[in-house]
Amino acid sequence: MLSYRTAFCYTSGVAIAAKRKTSFEVDFGKVESVKEILGTRTLTDTVDAALDEVIKLQQRRRLVEMLFTPGRLQLDDPDVMAGAWR
Repeated sequence: MLSYRTAFCYTSGVAIAAKRKTSFEVDFGKVESVKEILGTRTLTDTVDAALDEVIKLQQRRRLVEMLFTPGRLQLDDPDVMAGAWR
């Protein structure tokens, strides 16, 4: 189970929830499946958690791309690696 958390926008040091009401069509069969996967209860929580997962997926993809791009992390640079295991 994944945990759900609300995303916040930080404007001038103040956290505000970046949410607004909207209307859209949704496949409730998919919603029920995703609710079970993410451990959410409401439609709003499910959509928010699913969007969080898509964002995390993109971040993981970028990390994997970075890890497999030769020279990107400078792992062959002795100065960089000198501080890597401290």
